[in-house]
Amino acid sequence: MDSPRLIAHLDMDAFYASVELLRYPDLRGRPVVIGGGGKRRHATLRGYAGRGVITTATYEARALGVHSGMGLMKAAQLAPDAILLPADFDEYRRYSRAFKAAVQTLAPCIEDRGIDEIYIDLSDSTIDPARAWSVARDRAVAIKRAVRDATGLSCSIGLAPNKLLAKIASDLDKPDGLTVITPESIIERIHPLPVGRINGVGPKANAKLEDLGIRTIGELAQCDRYWLMERFGQGVGAWLHDAAHGRDDRPVVTHREPKSMSRETTFERDLHAVRDRDALSRHFTDLCERVAHDLQRKGFVGKTIGLKLRYDDFRTVTRDHTIETPTDDATTIRKAAGVCLKRVPLDRRIRLLGVRVGALSAASAHALPSEANSPMRSLFD
Repeated sequence: MDSPRLIAHLDMDAFYASVELLRYPDLRGRPVVIGGGGKRRHATLRGYAGRGVITTATYEARALGVHSGMGLMKAAQLAPDAILLPADFDEYRRYSRAFKAAVQTLAPCIEDRGIDEIYIDLSDSTIDPARAWSVARDRAVAIKRAVRDATGLSCSIGLAPNKLLAKIASDLDKPDGLTVITPESIIERIHPLPVGRINGVGPKANAKLEDLGIRTIGELAQCDRYWLMERFGQGVGAWLHDAAHGRDDRPVVTHREPKSMSRETTFERDLHAVRDRDALSRHFTDLCERVAHDLQRKGFVGKTIGLKLRYDDFRTVTRDHTIETPTDDATTIRKAAGVCLKRVPLDRRIRLLGVRVGALSAASAHALPSEANSPMRSLFD
């Protein structure tokens, strides 16, 4: 009997909101949403005017119909007494590093999937295959305890034969859940779920499947493989058939080099390049400094500096500029982004501003000149 492949997906519960509740325990049990700009705390959504978007929400807020990605004005209609807190990404990243470090002490084979989720390979060929599932479950329990001890936060874990099923499972018993999906339980636990629960089935594919009368994963599993390939293309059709049957051979990737790093911000009100020059300059500098800090913290430098603008009519433009020497210096990044800025029209108000650094390589491979004392200027100055 071969040892089973055992993959866990760990997802922090309402991560940003949970971090805020550690700082503001008096808000526990109340509907709280994280998002928008500004620095005001403990203000309610009642009378909110702006176009901010919810980053996350507590489960009490979700019970009122509020969810991530929803506009704050819409949320104000559904939950006017919900508390609005601005996002503090520096704090969230600090907690992210803490929970991952706690997991690393118990299970070193980890794939980082973002600020609040990871995959963990719990396979162990030294364990009696008959006991492998129970041993992996015990390790998952220990991981949940270690995360709570290190951060004060709860997480939910899905344990399954592969990444696809583990990802689905981690969302089934939130918050603070531990869900085990064995090959024998796929039909009972997975097939009744909507096809949209499969990670990778987006709104367009979901709508097309519904038009074909396919609403559950079980109904998708009953479809002929070649019938799906005819309607979705060979690659996607074959993948849909495999996913519906719980097949996924992707490995847990413990190291992946980033291709780029970026920061962007959506303004509370549209900003004009001339009349709001000072505000735009501050935002521009802050984005460049934050990207530089990310690069320095992770040990990368980049040669391609990119700028992203979204205007008040929602039209988005991007420009790139490649420099000769890779950098992680905020001043250099801002100068290069300023070159990009000269190549975009500034005749409309600006809704969103972003800065990206691409073509990354390890900083250790380069001897970088210091430009820390150079002034940071752009068209906004």
